[in-house]
Amino acid sequence: MPGKYSLLEAINDPAELRALERRQLPQLAEELRTFLIESVSKSGGHLASNLGAVELTIALHYVFNTPDDRLVWDVGHQTYTHKILTGRREAMATLRQLGGIAGFPKRAESEYDAFGAGHSSTSISAALGMAVAAQAEGSDRRAVAIIGDGAMTGGMAFEALNNAGAMDANLLVVLNDNDMSISENVGALNNYLAKLMSGRFYSAMRKGGEKVLGAVPPILELAKRAEEHMKGMVIPGTLFEEFGFNYIGPIDGHDLDVLVTTLSNLKHLQGPQLLHIATQKGKGYKLAEEDPCLYHGVAKFNPEDGVSDAKPGGKLTYTQVFGDWLCDMAAQDKRLVGITPAMCEGSGMVRFAREYPKRYFDVGIAEQHALTFAAGIACEGMKPVVAIYSTFLQRAYDQLIHDIALQGLPIVLAIDRAGLVGADGPTHAGSFDLSFLRCVPNLLVMAPSDENECRQMLYTAFMHNGPSAVRYPRGSGMGVAIQQEMQALPIGKGEVRREGEKIAILAFGSMLAPALAAAEELKATVANMRFVKPLDEELTLRLAQTHDLLVTVEENAVMGGAGSAVLEFLESKGVTVQVLQLGLPDRFVEHGDPVKLLASCGLDQDGIVRAVQGRLHSTQVTE
Repeated sequence: MPGKYSLLEAINDPAELRALERRQLPQLAEELRTFLIESVSKSGGHLASNLGAVELTIALHYVFNTPDDRLVWDVGHQTYTHKILTGRREAMATLRQLGGIAGFPKRAESEYDAFGAGHSSTSISAALGMAVAAQAEGSDRRAVAIIGDGAMTGGMAFEALNNAGAMDANLLVVLNDNDMSISENVGALNNYLAKLMSGRFYSAMRKGGEKVLGAVPPILELAKRAEEHMKGMVIPGTLFEEFGFNYIGPIDGHDLDVLVTTLSNLKHLQGPQLLHIATQKGKGYKLAEEDPCLYHGVAKFNPEDGVSDAKPGGKLTYTQVFGDWLCDMAAQDKRLVGITPAMCEGSGMVRFAREYPKRYFDVGIAEQHALTFAAGIACEGMKPVVAIYSTFLQRAYDQLIHDIALQGLPIVLAIDRAGLVGADGPTHAGSFDLSFLRCVPNLLVMAPSDENECRQMLYTAFMHNGPSAVRYPRGSGMGVAIQQEMQALPIGKGEVRREGEKIAILAFGSMLAPALAAAEELKATVANMRFVKPLDEELTLRLAQTHDLLVTVEENAVMGGAGSAVLEFLESKGVTVQVLQLGLPDRFVEHGDPVKLLASCGLDQDGIVRAVQGRLHSTQVTE
């Protein structure tokens, strides 16, 4: 359609956006929404959150002098409009694909991406650091943190708020609230108050009044209390005021006139400011408005028909296996409680939350709290199961060690998204859990090779009288039939799945399938190790004594991983045998198709064969 993107196509950087007249901005917002729906329907990605942040993004780039002024996005799944307006419109066709642009802000990708994101609750800390640096340089450069109401539940956000208020830095925090519960507070009165309270007149009057009344402390205190009382009647900002922020809002986050006016006023104020805006996830696309959760992260779809929420037939995902096991186990044991740090859908807990609402706890984006909360429950005789992504477990490492493992509490960590995750890239990849888990005393660590083994390992973990972890990958399993009757596996015991000669492949978890395929060509023995801790020492020793080359394969960082456990054990026994370690390389693996990414790391059938043949060839040359 000619002229469909007449404004958008003329904008290749924010300077061109700032050249527009304010009256043109609503049209630009419409074009951006249309472009987002069209683009994401072809590439897949985060949709609802991006549709809800269109006007906010336009207003921020219109008011602030980016990239000199810093925009720091929390989590980053709402930054597609930001990418489009900063010279990456054409590159959106490559979004989240191998060699294409990332789905999150990335410093190496653009000077407009002031801070890399992917995890939650980091924006205020980072923006505060930038504000302090600008202050130290004597620069009037501004720093803006854009954080959602979900990310604001993270403890780190409040640590940063507390610090920012005490430092009195020139920091603006924009709280993007898309919870509909505050919609009744948004209207003409609040918009008017926001403009008034963010204006220079109000700010000057406030400071002048403090100077005049400062000579009479009781009157000054009375005036401050009166002001807080009046503001508290119409806005929920008392908490932020107590942190030392000047609170403005809530305002309509889809009203460009109000946004631009308010941000323009705030840009010139000194000290920490907090602007509270209300937005609607999925804004402008009816289907996403009605079900923003379904449209949070989407695969390719037809915009006319929308996204199908029907579960695909065929193989179960590991996440579904966990969700079914959780409900089955809860029916057998009333002590079971399920805990998630704001990942109910992603971790497969929707059914459990519906069937056992009193035993289901979503603690918000607060991984540290989730683990210590579970520890407290376990102290009282309950059996907590914490469903958590591998990459997010990293944020609660201290709590895992001190509050769970040190006390030997019977808590099950159901670790989803272990290994590479594909389009979400390195911020979401579970590349390190085997390395950082296996060095923790008292902890049982398992890695299933298929869906049924995952179910039985979860049961094994639950029946274990101590802390345990079951780590499984994203996506579908091998199509193996699920055994409904649950049986505990013998602790620390693997199994030989293929008998061969000279070469023995020790496969951990998801790597069993490519190991078996490679073994056919290599005529190798294959062991499904099952346990990373405790390692099956008897099996490892036997394979080392009967083969010329051991090959360890894992979808985890090679450094410190399961292969390292094998080497450490053999060294402790004084056993000398060649060991080839295969796993994720010592670099952050970029986003892209998971199959291609594994192949690029040498963790597919061909990669394993090449690596083994290369080692055998180098050994022969040396001899």
